Amino acid sequence: MSEYRFHLQRYSYGSKISCPKCGKNRCFVRYVDEDGIVRFPDTVGKCDHENSCGYHYTPREYFHDNPNILQTGQQEFTKQYRPVVKISTPVLPTFISLEIVEKSLTDYNRNPLYRYMCGVFGEAETTRLFSQYKVGTSRKWGGSAVYWQIDISGKVRTGKIMLYDPTTGHRVKEPHAYVGWAHSELRLTNFHLRQCLFGEYLLNTSDTAPVMLVESEKTAIIMSHFIPDYIWLATGGKNGCFNSEAMQVLRGRDVTLVPDLRATGLWKEKMPMLFGICKSVSVSDMLEQIATEEQRNQGLDIADFFLFSPTKRQMLQLMIEKNPAVQLLIDEFGLELIE
Repeated sequence: MSEYRFHLQRYSYGSKISCPKCGKNRCFVRYVDEDGIVRFPDTVGKCDHENSCGYHYTPREYFHDNPNILQTGQQEFTKQYRPVVKISTPVLPTFISLEIVEKSLTDYNRNPLYRYMCGVFGEAETTRLFSQYKVGTSRKWGGSAVYWQIDISGKVRTGKIMLYDPTTGHRVKEPHAYVGWAHSELRLTNFHLRQCLFGEYLLNTSDTAPVMLVESEKTAIIMSHFIPDYIWLATGGKNGCFNSEAMQVLRGRDVTLVPDLRATGLWKEKMPMLFGICKSVSVSDMLEQIATEEQRNQGLDIADFFLFSPTKRQMLQLMIEKNPAVQLLIDEFGLELIE
């Protein structure tokens, strides 16, 4: 395993602190010194909110601003960034019991995301979608949604807990981002997290169905309603589990990447990672072509364009009449939308 001396602190329960720029709680990851010599102040790190905040103060910048910290000089500092090869036994992921997942698939009447989606798709369809993607309900924050990460072997890696507004369907971000993890809430000891794609186990339903890869778990669920011809999976964020190890499950697949607005460039940079894995891979930039500047600044995703209407039923013809961009999306994918 190759690792740099100065790196972002590995996640553990309580390791994230408030961001020094945006002030939001539990979203700031500090840099640490692998050798344990340099103790960085709490301003040296990176905020999770890359779009809305974007704060990232690196060790290199810190040493540049504080040259007295490294008495050996800039040349020695540069050496600190040489990769250090460590030989270690690969750590296998820890799994969560399927029984815990099954117990969470209830109490939907107090799940804000479920209540919002019932207003959009109706109770029967929302129940079907929640069942298909194994979305649970957590006691945390009075009934948050749990996005269980179940791998292609049917084993549960973890669950992301997120709180939503039942009226708008948007995430609750004030006074802080309401995001948690099932393995942390369960206080599991010696837990080794190795994330997988959200919805990954759905790949077992078809060996040939093409895959649409999006950032948000909610987006994958919603788009599987509108365009069911694809298997919709989510990375869990702009970076999320977008790495070579997690992407191995897409081997031999036709994959289309559909990033949120303002993340297209980053995903295009990451696309070569998939060339030796997927049968074919492309990045859809249709959202970038049709979005207004305001929509781009908001970082909207493909589901936002399909859910523009505040009415309870998303009628296809009304969508096209009010927002012709939806027709462009339909033409781009060459698919027939269903209600």
